Amino acid sequence: MNERIYNTLNHKIIGACIEVHRELGPGLLESVYEECLAFELEALGLHVERQVELPVVYKGHLLNKTFFMDIVVEEMIVIELKAVQELTPLNHIQTLTYLRMAQMKLGLLINFNVELLRDGIHRKINGKLNK
Repeated sequence: MNERIYNTLNHKIIGACIEVHRELGPGLLESVYEECLAFELEALGLHVERQVELPVVYKGHLLNKTFFMDIVVEEMIVIELKAVQELTPLNHIQTLTYLRMAQMKLGLLINFNVELLRDGIHRKINGKLNK
């Protein structure tokens, strides 16, 4: 994939996140932000999948454990949503782990429980975007 495509999608996603945060503000449940963000992204004509299953494979064996990615846009970008007082290092690592497990390049960790959304947006890259 071309880095320009990732950046264009990234820009649209962040714009949609800003719209949701402007409309709702902080203090709601993650599930509410997920529903509203999916609505905004679909209104932009983007393909959105919610609660995407991510099976765990260990040494070639499929385990009886599944993770769920909050939102995947255009089968290219993982969005991990939070509505917490403060993100932890584990939140950042979780997003990168999802990217590796799903073999995807770009992820956004978004915490809606902030006064200014720009303080809650964290871009994560798995490798290089232009490969």
